[in-house]
Amino acid sequence: MPLTANALKDQGNKAFAAKDYDKAIDLFTQAIAIEPSNHVLYSNRSAANAGKRLYSQALEDATKCLSINPIWGKGYARKGAALHGLRSYDLAIAAYEEGIRYEDSPALRKGLQEVRDAKARDAADSQLGLGRIFQDPNLIGKLATNPRTQKYLADPSFVQKLQMMQQHPKLAESALSDPRMIDVMGVAMGIDIQGFSGDEGSTDLPPGFQQPQASASASTPPPSPPRASTSAPRPAPEPAPEPPAEDVEMTEEEREEAKAKAEALELKAKGSALYKERKFDEAAECFSKAWELYPKDITFLTNFAAVSFESGDYDKCIETCEKAVEEGRSLRADYKLLAKALGRIGSAYQQKGDLTSASKYFQKSLTEHRDAAILAKLQATEKAIAEEERKAYIDPAKSALAREEGNAAFKNGDFAGSVKLYTESIKRDPSDAKGYNNRAAAYMKLLALPEALKDAEEAIKVDPTFGMSCLRPSVHAFANAGIHLAVKAYIRKANILHTMREHTKALEALQIASEVDTANAHTSEIQSQEYKIQQALFAQRAVETEEQTLERAMRDPEVAKIMTDPVMQQILQQAQGNPAALQDHMKSPIIREKIMKLINAGIIKTR
Repeated sequence: MPLTANALKDQGNKAFAAKDYDKAIDLFTQAIAIEPSNHVLYSNRSAANAGKRLYSQALEDATKCLSINPIWGKGYARKGAALHGLRSYDLAIAAYEEGIRYEDSPALRKGLQEVRDAKARDAADSQLGLGRIFQDPNLIGKLATNPRTQKYLADPSFVQKLQMMQQHPKLAESALSDPRMIDVMGVAMGIDIQGFSGDEGSTDLPPGFQQPQASASASTPPPSPPRASTSAPRPAPEPAPEPPAEDVEMTEEEREEAKAKAEALELKAKGSALYKERKFDEAAECFSKAWELYPKDITFLTNFAAVSFESGDYDKCIETCEKAVEEGRSLRADYKLLAKALGRIGSAYQQKGDLTSASKYFQKSLTEHRDAAILAKLQATEKAIAEEERKAYIDPAKSALAREEGNAAFKNGDFAGSVKLYTESIKRDPSDAKGYNNRAAAYMKLLALPEALKDAEEAIKVDPTFGMSCLRPSVHAFANAGIHLAVKAYIRKANILHTMREHTKALEALQIASEVDTANAHTSEIQSQEYKIQQALFAQRAVETEEQTLERAMRDPEVAKIMTDPVMQQILQQAQGNPAALQDHMKSPIIREKIMKLINAGIIKTR
């Protein structure tokens, strides 16, 4: 069974990775014969040709690749690399820069910088002229091992002159006046200049070098064969750049297409400028014309969609982006462009209030390309959907029904079942404190004390009459409505804290319950609970020394803060000499709260 183009491409990629470029070229060529319109195959063969330093063939393949897909960033990277190999630096730079316009990738940026560096190096080398010969860092060592030149190093003035030429390459032009320097250059280049004569010897000399003329009286020695140099072999010179490959001959149809593309890009640039000026109608017209001229670049469509979005025409934006995605898939457009179009559809649905559709398209966008901005939009949308669902679920009537069913389960001893029903009641109406209160009671029966405490505090928090509970509110802060529930909530909280052996905090909760109970409807219950707590505190402190009591109390951050307060320190010192003064200080609600905290902690003893 014959191999498919994809199978041949995969084999070619493996050969390329193994640096078997000949095999890779052959496999990619076979694949191209099957799918001649697949731009990726030309791109891969271009890379293989470049691996063999066949830069002209590499350029030809890169050009063909871009003629099929003119917006593919990697195609411009292949073209730039081929032109770099041909030392057509300016054309290579232009290729990389054009590629960056379509896809600002690290590969394109790196290639661009490498070409610029190579161009700068060549320019620097060309300015050195003969000075390049003296830049060899091993030059002195070569001269010292060569029989002809080693004697020159005994002359300090010659060595100084040589060093000056190494430091200042432009001085090398004056080297021709010293015959000894001719020998130095011969050693540096790995040839025996003195062994040549006439034109024959000039072929190995650097450009612009002329053999010094012999004096008129000197007889011309007969030419002698070149002698082998004893210096290190000269490194192979870098191959001269080949002329750039000729552009692929374009058909009339291709010329028309290239012209249309250029005009479309001009319209796109104009439209972008108008968009920034918020001239949306004119910008939309430019993007629309650009797509009509060159329907192979979906950025014209996504830009048109952006204009529709900013204009508030979300339906048009969605329609245009859907078309961009459809066309982009047939054109094998960059996945980032597809992701951008899908993300814009999601944003349009978000503006329309259709959060479900928005979430769907944000997810589609992320499957094409993971973008942090789109991910943030998806998370915000999903959070908004959850909040809408929560609000839609609220139904006070169904909440009351679930709570009654929970009460029945509680009375029957099914505490776990009552927790489930109370939870349903809370979901149906999270603003009703009764659900939290009842669930706290059920949690206590299950000995889930932290959960019970949390529900008791939540009951106080959600009821408007409990807003100042954390500040020890006065009785005037509570309205008549809900006072009974408030008292019950504080009593339950005290009971939970007592069970958790948090006796001091339990006592504080009862003190607030007593203040809230303006009708004295729960006096007996509060006093009974307070008696139990006081007994527990007495039993706890009966075996404590004053130092142990202080140490235990100071583990409470609130007590520690009160004890380090300079004002409170002064009041406590005054109370030691005059206990009646403490009663005067307690007329201040703030001081009273702090003193009660110290009494409950056992630091101040009342009997």
